[in-house]
Amino acid sequence: MSRRLRSHDWFGRKDKDGIIYRSWMKNQGMPTDMFDGRPVIGICNTFSELTPCNAHFRDHAEAVKRGVLEAGGFPVEFPIMSLGETLLKPTAMLFRNLASMDAEESIRGNPIDGVVLLTGCDKTTPSTVMGAASVGLPTIVVPGGPMLNGRYKGQTIGSGTHVWKFDEDMKTGKMTQEECEYAESCMSRSIGHCMTMGTASTMAVMVESLGLTLSGASAIPAADSRKKVMAQLSGRRIVEMVKENLTIDKILTREAFENAIKVNAAVGGSSNFIIHLAAIAGRIGVDLKLDDFDAIGSKIPLLLNLMPSGKYLMEDFYYAGGLPVILNELKKELHQNVITVTGKNHQENIVGTTDNYNADVIAAYNKPFIPEAGIVVVKGNLAENGAVIKPSAATPALMKHTGRAVVFESIEDYHARVDDPELDIDENCVMVLKYVGPVGYPGMPEVGNMALPKKILQKGIKDMVRISDGRMSGTAYGTAVLHVSPESAIGGALALVQNGDMIELNVEKRLLHLHVSDEELAKRRAAWALPKPAATRGYVSMYIKHVMGADKGADLDFLQGSSGSEVTRDSH
Repeated sequence: MSRRLRSHDWFGRKDKDGIIYRSWMKNQGMPTDMFDGRPVIGICNTFSELTPCNAHFRDHAEAVKRGVLEAGGFPVEFPIMSLGETLLKPTAMLFRNLASMDAEESIRGNPIDGVVLLTGCDKTTPSTVMGAASVGLPTIVVPGGPMLNGRYKGQTIGSGTHVWKFDEDMKTGKMTQEECEYAESCMSRSIGHCMTMGTASTMAVMVESLGLTLSGASAIPAADSRKKVMAQLSGRRIVEMVKENLTIDKILTREAFENAIKVNAAVGGSSNFIIHLAAIAGRIGVDLKLDDFDAIGSKIPLLLNLMPSGKYLMEDFYYAGGLPVILNELKKELHQNVITVTGKNHQENIVGTTDNYNADVIAAYNKPFIPEAGIVVVKGNLAENGAVIKPSAATPALMKHTGRAVVFESIEDYHARVDDPELDIDENCVMVLKYVGPVGYPGMPEVGNMALPKKILQKGIKDMVRISDGRMSGTAYGTAVLHVSPESAIGGALALVQNGDMIELNVEKRLLHLHVSDEELAKRRAAWALPKPAATRGYVSMYIKHVMGADKGADLDFLQGSSGSEVTRDSH
């Protein structure tokens, strides 16, 4: 390899600065020949015991190091902010952009020639990929893997998806508190992230479909020894990527993004996929609009029978053949000339690994579980910039519905009144939740799949139309219209909805319409006041001032594009 690596600007120096850069690294017991010009590989570790999905990443990092050393590289592990979806308040989404900045500056500012991203829980994948994309080095992703299937009283249960069911059962008296606590243990019984096709699994599939992982990486359970094998092989491969100068921008092309949109539809991926893929596209300079997700993906058939759109879980997906089978079934829909981290395209990568071992888990393209399953974008006077709905997790009968609005002015208002027996609501109403968007909450939490009122559940009703400017968990289900943009906190029409207004949802016509005259809306707007910001200092204040709309990926406006990898000044 004749090309001089960027790490040479640290370790190859023959002056005072070179002494500093090498000497302090040697206190870890590194011999002098480690600084002989071999590729330095950064292992970006999102390990944290406060991120349960990523708590096993110390072992994965060691496996990656073995691979790097075997290939003649110099592995260095570094931490960044870890975003645990289940614990972090007010929402991990608020800090996705902050973690991306942490990843970006850590990668750029250090003597790294290539980077391995250890990802798992929902936001750890997009945040690290966003950061890496803004630097532009050779990059490979090692997904942490899903938990093993949950089992409770002889039944298969899925993380997240069954949370909503258990909550309903508790409200209606079908489950006791003691039974729920036992079921909790049965649901989360191994290392790994959600084993449903929630956002974590969706993100793993996303990076594999984008070409950022080794083939087959997304579905291997975290507890399976083959996950460590994949990590070790990834460590070997990143060294070769550095030698080939196979940078992330050569992989993340427009065609790769289009492939990912189609694959996401085929697996019934989370609606959060939209907001994260759009943010990554903004960092790499690919022009990806909200309407593209509908135009490219909404007609793709559902080929994967996984919760919440189906009945199986990620462990079953892996045993059935994993994503290579899906890629093979979709081959006529996908761009074939898209390079991946292997230096080859998907079809070359999956040769010999396309057998489907369970047709009840993975369907053939011409015999899908649902003919059209991709996420749909609806627009109208209630969502001028668009809103999204996931038909595969919704009720078909509600895809065309007009109902009376029952409005909750905040998440606190919702919690205070939703189970009030006097609440004027029936199953034909449309539940509306305001001020839970990027600016309003702040951070756009996963509250859009509002639990139905107790008195509705007691009638045996399981679904209603729900509208908000927030998100919902990828593990969730229901007829939820999400990501309404412009959001209510900046004066979007959602802020003007009142109890009793009639709202029309027509998914086939891509319509979300508030049946209120323009004159009346203008009158309401004149009386509306901009809410006080949720914070006036620190990162949250900066976030509120600079976050873009959900239709643009909710990234910070000043993070669009990239700054490259060059650092021209030394530290001493």
